[in-house]
Amino acid sequence: MDGQVVRRIACALLFVADGPVTVEQLAQVLEIKPAEIEEALDEIRAWLGQGGLILQRQGNKLQVATAAEVAPYVERFLGLDLSSRLSPAALEVLAIIAYRQPVTRVDIEAIRGVNCDSVLRTLCSKGLVAEVGRLDQPGRPILYGTTFEFLQHFGLSGLHELPPLGPAGAPPTGSS
Repeated sequence: MDGQVVRRIACALLFVADGPVTVEQLAQVLEIKPAEIEEALDEIRAWLGQGGLILQRQGNKLQVATAAEVAPYVERFLGLDLSSRLSPAALEVLAIIAYRQPVTRVDIEAIRGVNCDSVLRTLCSKGLVAEVGRLDQPGRPILYGTTFEFLQHFGLSGLHELPPLGPAGAPPTGSS
């Protein structure tokens, strides 16, 4: 199949999907190898970047989302509630999960020094964090990770766009 046709079909499939799709799903529908999809994704990402959309990727899952710079206009157009802000505690827990995922509640509490049950419930209910597995040890504690909603909320195309961490106690590089 011609590369341009692969790009057009893959882009259309990503657009109509009701959630994240895998590279394998796209390859199966197009009856091509996953490597060919990967090649097309680079060009799709570049093409979408010229407009108001981005291609988000988390592991092997992909989806098309609104670019951060146009999100306020889309929210206003759709009449979405813009007043829903995260508390400092929620942002702190979210940062720990984003940089350390997969991570358990006990690990988060060891870093913060306080209980985080209610904050985790809030983040899960907002869809920013989800259970991504269980640790293979007594009690089988839940492992938490970020979601596509997390990427959308912060206007990221992937976790690779998180700012690098500086030394302990220092703000991330590039912040003031």
